[in-house]
Amino acid sequence: QVQLVESGGGLVQPGGSLTLSCAASGFSFNHSAMNWYRQAPGKERELVAGITSIGFRSYYLESARNRFIISRENAKSTVYLQLNSLTPEDTAVYFCHSARFGYWGKGAQVTVSS
Repeated sequence: QVQLVESGGGLVQPGGSLTLSCAASGFSFNHSAMNWYRQAPGKERELVAGITSIGFRSYYLESARNRFIISRENAKSTVYLQLNSLTPEDTAVYFCHSARFGYWGKGAQVTVSS
């Protein structure tokens, strides 16, 4: 059974940090580029960051560059997204996605508020 389970979301003050994790199972994680998307209320889902299957290259949404860091541990079938210098505009549900197979997690809520 394919599973992508996000964790690490929560409420954080502006300027704070969070690290999201996505644990994968049921498919060949090591052979899939992985993405993090987010969807804010009333907005379309957008690609925030992506990383190749062996972590050699990464991509970032312009507004996330220099603030967010995507990484992966293939031995643990886990992809991470470190969120730094958070602003209220980063409030959204963050989803993990397998680029190769098209699988989605159920999402983790990140709320940035004072």
